[in-house]
Amino acid sequence: MELDLIKRVYFIGAGGIGMSALARYFKKRGCLVGGYDKTSTVLTRTLEEEGILISYADELSSLPDEFRVTAKETLIVYTPAVPADAVLLNYFRTEGFNLQKRSQVLGIISKGQFCIAVAGTHGKTTTSSIVAHILTDTGYGCTAFLGGITTNYQSNFLLGDNNVVVVEADEYDRSFLTLHPDIAVITSMDADHLDIYGDAEQLHESFHLFAEQLKTDGVLFFKQGLPLQKGITYGAGTDSIVQALNIRVEEGNFVFDYKDEKVSIQDIPLMLPGKHNVENATVAMATALQLGIDPVKVKAAIASFKGVKRRFEYIVREDKHVYIDDYAHHPEELRACFDAVRQLYPDKKMTVIFQPHLFSRTRDFAADFAKVLSTVDELLLLDIYPARELPMEGINAAFLSAKLTLENSRVIQKEEVLTYIKESQPELLVTVGAGDIDTLIQPLKNILTHV
Repeated sequence: MELDLIKRVYFIGAGGIGMSALARYFKKRGCLVGGYDKTSTVLTRTLEEEGILISYADELSSLPDEFRVTAKETLIVYTPAVPADAVLLNYFRTEGFNLQKRSQVLGIISKGQFCIAVAGTHGKTTTSSIVAHILTDTGYGCTAFLGGITTNYQSNFLLGDNNVVVVEADEYDRSFLTLHPDIAVITSMDADHLDIYGDAEQLHESFHLFAEQLKTDGVLFFKQGLPLQKGITYGAGTDSIVQALNIRVEEGNFVFDYKDEKVSIQDIPLMLPGKHNVENATVAMATALQLGIDPVKVKAAIASFKGVKRRFEYIVREDKHVYIDDYAHHPEELRACFDAVRQLYPDKKMTVIFQPHLFSRTRDFAADFAKVLSTVDELLLLDIYPARELPMEGINAAFLSAKLTLENSRVIQKEEVLTYIKESQPELLVTVGAGDIDTLIQPLKNILTHV
């Protein structure tokens, strides 16, 4: 596929965070861009405002005539999350259109560029966003395809004027094996996506294959303790090559020191909380320093990074109420989130609303979910968000609730949440999950700020 020949691009699943970044990229290239998604969201409406044609009906009548031309100038991009029986997907297949997975297109775009790829079962969105911010803020520049909406830029796509591209390398469906990075980061390799991989060993094999796809003279950074051999380790403490040291909380914010074999930087303020985010920032700094960026500028860029939407995002931060929202949907992510909350607010009662994501993930990690969820003070447990899956017999919110050791917990319907929160007025509220729990954010904010 020759990028310069593409004039029209249609996205099936346009509202996905990775798909929408690609849609913005092709729009910036001057292409006619359209797409379908089953649900209207803030993101799809933003795409419409940017001149991208979005429809919400999986039927031929919703497809603009311009995208029915099967010429080589028309590209159809789809995501594996789209059902195999989708009407539009099968129309394009039957008619012989040029169909490419999102990951394949990302691989083609990054080919021939200086590629910085950040992978990991968690931490990759925040880390890749910090890398992109440092490069942009310091004037080094980059084009970035991110898995979240950065608060600094209100976008998941940044367009630079050099040949450097920063990508979030997704392990789902082995998508990241389309990439051949110059610099690679692996933040974590915890078991996940077992519906795809079967077991943790197969997942680890994919990460090893990704690490082996470095270009000649490429550099790999990986979290200390991961089962990888070649590369530069990073972490909090003195065991790694790149180190985050003297981590502390000052005036409600995390502060740390950076040290590697050549550079030492003291008293770095970070708006993001938690040891895990300090480590994310540390490897992002190491990546920037590898490019030769001035350490003083790198420190200033870290201090000005405001975060990513739904990654420990403060929705309300007042004396009477604190409300934090996070995308955490894996036991390790929940643990990191709750630990950060406890470090910042050790004396406040923590009320958590959790929406499990995927029946298979809930089943596979039920014991781990129960253990970490039982550490909060009060838990409101929503029904499982199915995403791409069909229901599994016996796997539901009650199944998970029965494994909890926390007495102050209850299964609750989404429509009941607002009434409960209005009546209870929690001093510290945390919403976590990767489904449609984000639709509760604004209503909950209204309740807690209009007392």
